[in-house]
Parts: sequence; C-alpha cells; structure tokens
Amino acid sequence: MILKHPLFRGLLAPIVALMLLGTPILAQTGNGAQPDYEAWQTLATRIEDAVEAGRASDTVLENLRADLTSWRADFVGAKDLNVRTIAAVQAQISALGPAPETGLEQDEIAAQRETLNARLAELEAPRKRAEVAQSRADALIGEIDRILSERQTNAFLERGPSPLNPTLWSRGWGAFKNSLVSTRGEIVSSWNNPNQREAFISNLPRFIAIVIVSIVFLLLGWRWVRALSERFVRQRSTAKGWLTAFVLSVVQLGVATLGLFGLAIAVYYSELIGLRIDPLLGAVIEGGFFIIVSVWLSAFAFAPADRSFHSFSLTEAQNSKGRYIVIGLGTVFGLSFVLDEFSRYDSWSSSTNAVVYFPLVISGGYLLWRLGRLLRLHSAAVVAAASADEVPRYVDRMYGLLGRVIILAGLGGALITAVGYFEAGKTIVFQSIETLVLIALLILAQRVVAELWVVVRRGADDARDGLLPTLSGFVLLLVALPQFFRIWGTSDARISEFWSSAREGVTVGDTKITAGAFLTFAIVFSIGYIVTRVLQGALKNTVLPKTKMDIGGQNALVSGVGYIGVFLAALAAITGAGIDLSSLAIVAGALSVGIGFGLQNIVSNFVSGIILLIERPISEGDWIEVGGTHGTVRDISVRSTRIETFDRSDVILPNADLISGKVTNYTRGNTVGRVIVPVGVAYGNDTRKIEKILFEIAEEHPMVLANPKPNVIFQGFGADSLDFEIRAILRDVNFVLSVRSDMNHEIARRFKEEGVEIPFSQRDIWIRNPEALVPSVPQAEAKLPKAAKPKVSRAQSTSDDDKNGGGK
Repeated sequence: MILKHPLFRGLLAPIVALMLLGTPILAQTGNGAQPDYEAWQTLATRIEDAVEAGRASDTVLENLRADLTSWRADFVGAKDLNVRTIAAVQAQISALGPAPETGLEQDEIAAQRETLNARLAELEAPRKRAEVAQSRADALIGEIDRILSERQTNAFLERGPSPLNPTLWSRGWGAFKNSLVSTRGEIVSSWNNPNQREAFISNLPRFIAIVIVSIVFLLLGWRWVRALSERFVRQRSTAKGWLTAFVLSVVQLGVATLGLFGLAIAVYYSELIGLRIDPLLGAVIEGGFFIIVSVWLSAFAFAPADRSFHSFSLTEAQNSKGRYIVIGLGTVFGLSFVLDEFSRYDSWSSSTNAVVYFPLVISGGYLLWRLGRLLRLHSAAVVAAASADEVPRYVDRMYGLLGRVIILAGLGGALITAVGYFEAGKTIVFQSIETLVLIALLILAQRVVAELWVVVRRGADDARDGLLPTLSGFVLLLVALPQFFRIWGTSDARISEFWSSAREGVTVGDTKITAGAFLTFAIVFSIGYIVTRVLQGALKNTVLPKTKMDIGGQNALVSGVGYIGVFLAALAAITGAGIDLSSLAIVAGALSVGIGFGLQNIVSNFVSGIILLIERPISEGDWIEVGGTHGTVRDISVRSTRIETFDRSDVILPNADLISGKVTNYTRGNTVGRVIVPVGVAYGNDTRKIEKILFEIAEEHPMVLANPKPNVIFQGFGADSLDFEIRAILRDVNFVLSVRSDMNHEIARRFKEEGVEIPFSQRDIWIRNPEALVPSVPQAEAKLPKAAKPKVSRAQSTSDDDKNGGGK
C-alpha cells in the first residue's frame, strides 16, 4: 500500500530508469521480426477517430497513450533492423567509388553497383516504414498529451462554489456524516453476519495480541529506541556519532511503521473488512505513515539544542515551534488521504468537496505560512551574524527564498480556495507539503553522504563541503527530479516518454548520443580518473620516496602520470560510450584553428610547462631570478610557476617566460654561492692594512668556505673613497643577506678599533665672483650724512616686514 503511493514509486522509477539507460533497445532486432503494421493501422485509425471526437475520458486517453508508447517502442526497435548489413552494403558501394559523370562505366562494375543499390533499397525499406509509423505514433501521442493538458488546466482553473457560502455547509457536512455512517453501517453489517462474527471470535486472541504489540511499537517503541540512542551515542557532533544517531532514528521510524502495519493486519484478522473498509484502511495507513515521517523529519529539521541534527540558526523556542509545524503539516497531508478515499467512494459533489476540504486547506496554508516565516528568520539570522567581508552560504540564502515561496503558496492556496477555485487551492497547498517532504528527504540523504565521506576521510571536517558530497547532492536531485514533476501533475506516461527519448538519444552527424552513452562515459571516465589519482598517490607517497630522485623529478613524474592517466581515461570513456572519433575530425580541425589563433598563449604555456617538468631546469625550492624578480619556486604547474619572493608575496609567472627568457638559478644542483660585500675607506689609509682586516673578517665567518679561500679586491679609486670588495664562497647561498649583514657589523667594529675612517661624500664649493655677495645699498647709505639718512617709523618697519614675509 505504501509502495503504491506516487512519492515512493516516483523515487524508485528514476533509479530503475537509470539502470536501464545503458541497456540497448533490443525489440525485434535480434530475430528480424517486424511489427504488425496491419494491426497498427487499425489501432491508429481508431485512436485518430477518438481524438477527433474529443469525447473519450482521461482514463481512456491514458490507456490509448500507453498503447501508442508500446507501439512506438516497437517501431524504434524496427528502425535498427539490418543496421550492420546496411553498413556493409554502403561500404561496398563506397569501395566502388562515385559513378562517372559521363555515364561511361564498365558493364561489370555498373551491374555490381546496380545490384548493391537495389540491395540497399531493399534493406532500408523496413527502416523507412518504421520511421513513418513512428512519426504517426509521435503525432498521436502529442495530440493526446495536448488534450490531457487542456483538460487538466481547465480543471485547475475551474471556479466552483465557495466554501464560505453558509448555505452549502449543512449539505457538505451532511454528506461527510453520511460517509461516516455508511462506514459504521458496513462494520455493523459485517458483525451481524454469523460467518464473519464467528471468524472474528476465533481470531480474537491473535487480534488482541497483534493490537497490543502494535500499540507498544507505535507509542512506546519510539521512546525506547530514543533512550537507547541517548545512552550509547555520546559524541553526536562527530561524523560517526551523527551517523549512529541517524541509524537509530531510522530504527525508530521502522518500529513506528511496524506498529502502524500491525494495526492494519489486526483489522484484517478481525474479518470485518468490506468493500468500503478495505480501500479506506489503505488510505489510513498511507496517511498515518506520512504523519510518522513528519514526526521523524521534524527531529532533523528543527532539532533541540542537545541534538547533532541542528540545521537552522533559530532559538530553542523557534525550533520547538518548527517541530510542531512540521508535524502539523504531516497530519494535514495524512488526513487528506482519508478524505480523498471518502470523496472517491461516495462521489462527493464539488460543493461537498469544497466545504469538507476547506478546514484542511486553511490549516495547511496557515502552517505553510508559519514555516516560511521560520525559514526567513533563519536566513536573516545568518546574514546578521556574518561579518562585513563574509558572504553567507548559498544554501542559507536559498532557505530565505524557499521561505518566501512557501508563504505565497500557503496564503495563495487558502485564498483561492475560499473564493471557489477548489482544485487549484487544494493542489497548491497539498502538493507544496508533499514537495517539502521530498526536499527534506533529499537534504537528509545528502547529509548522510557528506558524513560518510567525512568518516572515509578520517574525520576531516572540510570534507563535508568537498566535491563528492556536492556531486552526490546533484545526482540525488536528478534522481528525484521526475518525482517533482509527478507531484505537480505530470503523468507517469509523460515521464516514461522522457526516459524513452533519453534512451533513444539525439544524432549528431553520424554519431548517436544517448543518455546511456553519456552515463557510460561518466562512469568509465570516473573510474579511470580515480585509478589515476590512486596511482599518483602510491607513486608520490610509497614508491618515489624510496628512490634517489629529487623532489622536482618526483613531482614531474607524478604530474606526467596524471596527464597520461586523464587522457587515457577520456579516450576509454569515449570509446566505451560508442562515440566514433573519426566523426570528430571536423571538430578537431576547427579546434586546431581556434588554438592557432585564440589559444596560442595558453598552448605555449602548456608546452613550456611540460618542458619544465621534463627537463627540470628549475625545481621546487630553488632560488631563481627572472626579470629582476628574486624568489623561491613553490609550485610548477602546467600553465604557470608560482614564486614566493623574500617579502612573502606570490608572483605567478607564465611558463613561456621561463623557457624563452633569462633565468638565473642560484641554488640549482647545490646551495653553494658567492657573496660580495663592497667597502669604502677614506683616502690616506694604508691599503694593505685594510686588505688584511677585511680578509680576516671574511675568513672568520662560519658560513664562508675555506676552499676556495675568500678574496679581498682593491677595486680602485672612487670619487670619495678607496673601494674594496670582499668576495667569498658560502656553503649556503640562501644566507647571503645575513652573511653580508654580519660582515658589515664586523667591519664597522674593526675599523673603529683600528682607527680606519669610513668616508662620506664631500664637495668643495668655489665662488668665481665673491664680491657679488657683498650688499651695495648699505655701503651707499653709510657714505651719506646722518641728516640725509631716511627715517623709518616703527609702523612702517613692521609693514615692510609683513610684506617681506614677516621673518628673518
């Protein structure tokens, strides 16, 4: 009964379809059988008449569509008849070459060409006939789909009586009461039947035992398993603890479900089941199961503070409200199964449906509104807690968007139901609840995969956001995608049509690309990629460290194995998918032109990277100089090389620059290098004494090699000093700066002790006309008599000073 529900059949159908995608279509291809075209013509004519009349019911149209789908599958299989023989005949015709334009050809060759062409036409006739029949079936299927879509749309948008009309209340609830009375009457009638009553009495002990065990499982078993979980699961924050708690929660779900099924079995043992109770009991089981699932999911979505299932950034009070809301939504959805069965069995009128369903629709819309508000509160809390330079997670922002959609669905569904659009409002509210259940199951499944991956990675917390969990979520979404369409009214026939089209694939040139071929490509390439990575890890961590190969050579070998492995994996995947590489010649030629014009720099860097990894003129850890940039090589990739400068900044250099430009490698092969320390002393010092002091300083430094000995060079006479240089070979050139600093400190100390003067720049200035600097005005005033000297008042003097800037 549970397995018959669309939610579960929808989850299983895509899995089965994926398993069948790689299976080739074998219908009527192995034994050369062809479809019965006379029967097909009769059926197609009858279907065309039914479609033209437009009076067939939805059930009849669905059955006719299923028949058409079966016939079309036969036609698809018939299209593959004689494929190999046709290919062989076409190869023979190609071997003869084109017919001469003049028409003059040897009689023997012309006769052979004519025979082969006739044979080819004979072989292709069944294929063309199947293609014509398939096109007719496609047209009929499309017409039936159009009629069903129009009817579904009309029913969805049809306005009926409003449940707010008081005159309909007594009639609607009266019909509901009559359904309950009829159900009770069937039970009483069964009890009054002596045979059924006798069977019930004989099965009474078994009935009581099953009921007691089922009630214990349904009510107490849940709590017992939870107590067991709290006792044995200590570290819920770890991946193993979370998975253990999850498994125990699944046991809780299973125990409660067994209790529910036990009650159903007990009812069947009562022998009081009639034609009305049987389907109603199935609806009760389905609805009860969804209520149990909602209780189970609420513990994950809005877990208490002491649980590791905590998912949202909400307070404890808000999480508690969320749990009650989820359980309420499951209850509303579960009760809808019972009402659906009453409505179907008793053929309720539209007014009765509107009145009886309205409380459930209003309750569901209200709960959806409350749930949407909680999701928006979570999104707002995450955004508020994020720092200025921190971007909230994409999933948290999507929760906010989902909250808005849920609010609109809840309020909109309740509102349009109130104004009379019963089918539209009911569909929006109930299907939204079912969609949320499916989304919650997908999120939970993705979380389980992520925690399993953390366990595989031995507790690495960053593994939760790794590539595999992300891809698993994408795959789960693809598997569940047909169920989303099924929830919102897409029929199984249309979903099967999609899978059939995916299996048939599309033709690109002479190559047919199918979903099965794509799946084969993905699987083979993934296996090859994983094997390549495992081989690289074994070489890097186990084999190569035991050799005498340097780190650069090891990295080059590991990278080369990776490139070759990925290339072979891609080649094997293409071959395994059945893609003809010769048909890609035109694409490869166009790609070559594109590489020649637009991708030449990338290709140049790629080739240069391969050369660097093979020849290894530089290795990781080398100190190099490129274009005036000094740094240590940290990483050599295919396209570029990363250099860390001495100020701890990264410089990304294209590999082409390293191959074509001038590169100085200071530590290639060994770390021995030279240091040069320039020294200047004042004129008048004893040059031999200076030479001796500098030699002693160089010789005494522990980083300077004794062989060859350091040298002191008297460079010459500078503008301000006598110039010397210390040149010494260091055992590790990486310490050249510290050695130069140590030597400068020691030079300053020894020169101070020896009284050697370190000069600084001096300049002597000679003035050609010194008399030009003597002021002439004061001398002229000095020759004037005192009476003739101009008097300057204090105010005037101050004013003049202000004009001259106010200072000396």
